[in-house]
Amino acid sequence: MPIPPFLAQLRQKIGTDLVLLPTIVVIARDAQDRILFVHDRDSDSWTLPGGIIEPGESPADAAVREVWEETHVLARLTRIVAVVGGADCVTTYSNGDQIAWVATVFAARVEHGTPIADGAETKAARFLDAQAMGRTPLRADTRRFLEAEQASEAGTYFQAAAWRPE
Repeated sequence: MPIPPFLAQLRQKIGTDLVLLPTIVVIARDAQDRILFVHDRDSDSWTLPGGIIEPGESPADAAVREVWEETHVLARLTRIVAVVGGADCVTTYSNGDQIAWVATVFAARVEHGTPIADGAETKAARFLDAQAMGRTPLRADTRRFLEAEQASEAGTYFQAAAWRPE
């Protein structure tokens, strides 16, 4: 689903102005330890499955739903990898809509399914091994999520706080 109904209604009131949204991202691995990627239609780039958490929806349910909607793969979440937000987490879509986001990044295992793009949000969906990832142009935020996964081996990753009282 390209834009959730609650956000479409909000956009009717505020236009393309910046909105802060909770989101999820999923790093889903298959039995061969390859990672599931999607070719995002709006940005025309490869990224991880993910999207907006809808009102009343848990982050875990949003994660499983987004992977299914974008790839037709059923994922079983295994842990929270990271919570990512900040100055680099701002997106302007091709229609001018602006969002800032805070993402809960989940690790997952594929339960079943063969990746199939949804045709609306995603142009392609496939598993990539480390070698293929090195040859594939990935969005900068996707690389950030993968780096957070590596950094999270000792626990959930989060960016260190820089704020101090004056």
